[in-house]
Amino acid sequence: MARLTGSRPVAARRWGCTATAFLFLLLTVQAAQKADLSGDATAATINHSLTLLQRLQELLQNGNGSDSVLRVRMATSDEAKVFHTHQLLLSLQSEVFETLLRNQSVVTLHEPPETAALFEKFIRYLYCGGVSILLHQAIPMHQLASKYRVWGLQRGVADYMKTHLASESSQGHVVGWYHYAVRIGDVALQESCLQFLAWNLSAVLGSAEWGSVSVELLLLLLERSDLVLHSELELYTAVEGWLGHRQPEGPVAERVLRAIRYPMIAPSQLFRLQAQSVVLARHYSAVQDLLFQAFQFHAASPLHFAKYFDVNCSMFLPRNYLAPSWGSQWVINNPARDDRSTSFQTQLGPSSHDAGKRVTWNVLFSPRWLPISLRPVYSDSVSSAVQAVRIEDGRPRLVITPAMSSPDFAGVSFQKTVLVGVRQQGRVLVKHAYNFHQSSDEAADFLAHADLQKRTSEYLIDNSLHLHIIIKPVYHSLIKVK
Repeated sequence: MARLTGSRPVAARRWGCTATAFLFLLLTVQAAQKADLSGDATAATINHSLTLLQRLQELLQNGNGSDSVLRVRMATSDEAKVFHTHQLLLSLQSEVFETLLRNQSVVTLHEPPETAALFEKFIRYLYCGGVSILLHQAIPMHQLASKYRVWGLQRGVADYMKTHLASESSQGHVVGWYHYAVRIGDVALQESCLQFLAWNLSAVLGSAEWGSVSVELLLLLLERSDLVLHSELELYTAVEGWLGHRQPEGPVAERVLRAIRYPMIAPSQLFRLQAQSVVLARHYSAVQDLLFQAFQFHAASPLHFAKYFDVNCSMFLPRNYLAPSWGSQWVINNPARDDRSTSFQTQLGPSSHDAGKRVTWNVLFSPRWLPISLRPVYSDSVSSAVQAVRIEDGRPRLVITPAMSSPDFAGVSFQKTVLVGVRQQGRVLVKHAYNFHQSSDEAADFLAHADLQKRTSEYLIDNSLHLHIIIKPVYHSLIKVK
């Protein structure tokens, strides 16, 4: 890089004019590429924009024609990184730099180590409009883009974070990204991170980032019914580990423990927790009423229990449990070809009173089912269909119905959730979840945007559709007994 000097020589001014000319030429080329060529067969676009971008990068690398200097100083060091830059290029991308360089050519910037380490990448983006980043660089790069108001880079990094939630990293990153999104008020990134954590919670529970989950995030997760994990016992075990690691104050620990849905844990497992869990013994008085209610729930008939307790609350609502008693996996090979069907059994309800009762479910998958609005309409005076219907007009459909009816179903309705597994960055994760209502036995939006004809579809793994069907029995309060 060129050395910092007290005055700018004539050559520097000449190189500054050259940089301006380069930028003007780049804009002219881009405008020409979008121009209407009026259908002239002899028209052609001569594009040397890559060469021009290379020249602009050389300006930054060699410091040729520099008319401004940035000195980046870290709080932990007396040394400063020096960047010989061009005011025009910085000002075009950043209104902050435009203000800083308006009346001075040398600016000292103070940055923490994380952003200072990426400042050269950041400046290079201002010259060429592109940058490559890694998972651990996303937050500091977003911080730089936000601080200097480079809005295009800020949006680009946020989009990168949303599309790389599934990427595997040694320490994990989604929890950290969520906390960062909360700090900066990025609601869209918050929701993306929260949904990913909810649908892939089992993968997070066993990772290094579980211990870094904040109290607020943990409580948000515990109140959700769409958590995907093996069982409620798995969730309790993870929460117990979190409490042991974080050692929060008593009221916080009690709030966390009271968010566990104890009726969803079998009595034998509840007895074991009472006897062996150090955390439960320490805070037993705070959850004693919930444990007693859970044992009552398992001991009594659900219909009888519902007369005395309000079962229409989250405590008695199952989450998306992957254990075999709650549903079944279904891998459909070549799902774009023919209708497929399968069947499986689930436990009637989470109560031990229903532990020995099974419900058989029949499932039909159709890749090209026609909605009523697209079905042919026939008339008495016309022998053929009024409207032509193509097979391609159909959309995927899934119907889940019980194979029989039973008096045991009284007071019970069944919510159905279908998880679609996708492969992202080499891992199979849940990216899509569809909820089915009992009245229709199908979801209107099921795979509505999936193109099952393409082998490269994100919904397919090796040309197969990976589904996990979950049946969630829900008890309803009947006649209240005072």
